[in-house]
Amino acid sequence: MRKDKIEIIYQDDDILVINKPSGVSVTKDRSRMPQLTDLFSEQIGNEATLKLRLVHRLDKDTSGVMVLARNRETQRTFADWFFQRKVKKTYLAIVKGAVLDWSGKIDAPISHSKKHPELMIIDQRHGKDSITEWRLLADFGLAALLAVTPLTGRTHQIRVHLASVGLPLAFDPLYGSNLPIMLSEYKKNYRLGLNQEEKPLIDRLTLHAYQIEFTEPQGSKPNSFIARLDKKFAATIKMLAKHSPKGDMAFVHADEFGKILTGKAIEPSADSQPNVLPDSST
Repeated sequence: MRKDKIEIIYQDDDILVINKPSGVSVTKDRSRMPQLTDLFSEQIGNEATLKLRLVHRLDKDTSGVMVLARNRETQRTFADWFFQRKVKKTYLAIVKGAVLDWSGKIDAPISHSKKHPELMIIDQRHGKDSITEWRLLADFGLAALLAVTPLTGRTHQIRVHLASVGLPLAFDPLYGSNLPIMLSEYKKNYRLGLNQEEKPLIDRLTLHAYQIEFTEPQGSKPNSFIARLDKKFAATIKMLAKHSPKGDMAFVHADEFGKILTGKAIEPSADSQPNVLPDSST
């Protein structure tokens, strides 16, 4: 059982907003590891936990902001907002590959793989409509940081879509590499001390649900929430930025580096991008 508590970002009589850790399933799975409600029963008590209801999901290995309803009426309301696309979600994704533009839109249907049921694939004939928008936040040379907004909510959508355009998550055993990010890949003249073994910067899915916004008015209640990065994800971005061949120019907008590290809102759209294309030579 995890010893650390799940961070509660906001709560009232109707909703509970949390920062879900990577590796925690929102429902029972085959691993028999504790699921989200198991952990909450220890934290907020069984009675309060039994009233929690899902209105959307995050993959087990994806971390970040997640909204839970505390009653049936709220669950129906929020589920309807998600269905009507009145909710905007922005993810941070560390990817590998050459980023050749400031932003992009991926419109490709997705379905379950018949050969491998645990995988989703691009399926032009039988797949469900799936749309993902992305924006370049920082170019680290061998890797990049993207702000990603899924306009639909298919299983593994971001992971499948980014991989399909040559920008797989830097660590994603299902759709990309199962090798962790190591500092030695990015730091020049990297050296280890005698009998020392290099530890990964990060060895879990490099995808984090950073912010969620509701377009419906909430009265006096907040209509947007941000889940700050965990220590490893934040440290990885710091190290990639520090050792980037572009130096201080790695981030497209310098102020967004600080915003991400301190949990401030970022703009998911690409309206204010520079006119010059990214330098793909690094």
